[in-house]
Amino acid sequence: MDAKLIVEEVRLTPILISDPPLLNVQGVHQPRTPRLVVEVITKGGVSGLGETYGDSVYLDLARPLAEALPGRSVTDVNGLFALAEETDPNRSAPAPADQGVDAGGLRGVRTADKLRLSVVSAFETACLDALGRTLGLPVHALLGGKVRDSVEYSAYLFYRWAAHPGADTLGGADTPAGGNRVPADGRDRAGDRDRADDWGPALDPAGIVAQARRFDRAYGFRSFKLKGGVFEPEREIAAIRALAEAFPGRPLRLDPNGAWSVETSLAVAHELKDVLEYLEDPASGTGAMAEIAARTDVPLATNMCVTTFEEVPEAFAKGAVGIVLCDHHYWGGLGRTRDLAALCRTYGVGLSMHSNTHLGISLAAMTQVAATLPELRYACDTHYPWQTEDVVTTRPVFRDGRLAVSDAPGLGVDLDRAALATLHRRWLDDDGTHRDRDDAAAMRVADPEWRTPKVPRW
Repeated sequence: MDAKLIVEEVRLTPILISDPPLLNVQGVHQPRTPRLVVEVITKGGVSGLGETYGDSVYLDLARPLAEALPGRSVTDVNGLFALAEETDPNRSAPAPADQGVDAGGLRGVRTADKLRLSVVSAFETACLDALGRTLGLPVHALLGGKVRDSVEYSAYLFYRWAAHPGADTLGGADTPAGGNRVPADGRDRAGDRDRADDWGPALDPAGIVAQARRFDRAYGFRSFKLKGGVFEPEREIAAIRALAEAFPGRPLRLDPNGAWSVETSLAVAHELKDVLEYLEDPASGTGAMAEIAARTDVPLATNMCVTTFEEVPEAFAKGAVGIVLCDHHYWGGLGRTRDLAALCRTYGVGLSMHSNTHLGISLAAMTQVAATLPELRYACDTHYPWQTEDVVTTRPVFRDGRLAVSDAPGLGVDLDRAALATLHRRWLDDDGTHRDRDDAAAMRVADPEWRTPKVPRW
């Protein structure tokens, strides 16, 4: 075994990043969201990067895994899954009867396996980044090679407020050193980076169209996805219709995160059948999705009822989904994302890509694996343009709605240590309010009576 590929140290850095007041079925994004940056350092002095969710349940799994990894090779990514299970501090504890819906990713019921996979994903990415840097190869080469030179992304539209209630009390003096804020037009220019969120509210069709126009102007996105489940279906239908009028012929998607009944889902599908590229998770559960799919020609996509391999057989056998949104954070890394793509190809199911609040490390990983997937026929989701802070030295730049696939060794991004330290200090100084994402709690700041709605909501 090559000594320089042996893991010598693993560093875990939990951080809090600013997040806009983006609305969804559970509530609203908190002003700050936890993420975890993983660094795998080899005996050869190479550091590989990974990123995942930073809530305490993920940290509790990441810490013992980080302690166990030194002494193993960065090439042993397959062994991470067994190691994560062995080091899971809760492996012998009985699972709760009802673990509820995953609040961070809205990916169906939270399970111990899903939590572990999200942690392993960051370690696998960091190992591949370190291996690629050592060998002088991009990660896509380690995954079999790229089939495209750029990856298309979709604008992610949200109903939103102008600002978080009470956000001024958080202060703005802790902007990371080195800049890492996005200017108003989305272009990363030196000297024009230190700004607050200036998007303004979007609570009606006109606001959503204005948001889409800005995404189009700043980033050149060709397709648009609206996060639904916030208002009555009629209002969200009107917003999609307004987008179709403003951007004729552009692919449009609507995702209410399982907020609707079967009948409501069918009614919306009927109303928008001529303009939707796909309808994502209109209802909760494989059974409901299968019933909807059997009664409409509008393609159904999911990142809620199919998020593990164990969920694939039932959903595919019942014809519940026509498109699966892959996500390396969900499935356990870049290799398993490719496994999912192969399954989708085998069963004639389409493939797109999901995102959650993420930074440049995750975006680089998403782009590297997306570049290797011939089955990827839809523009990928990304929250990245909403994030005004980052921990990479150079922000990726979208051109015509696409990101160029880096051929630099590893992921092709480098760590901004000053920014990382500042955002970690923010995590250390937090009183616990933001260390675990809770969209319902954030909504209760504005509406003390708010409770996460039971689904179907409509």
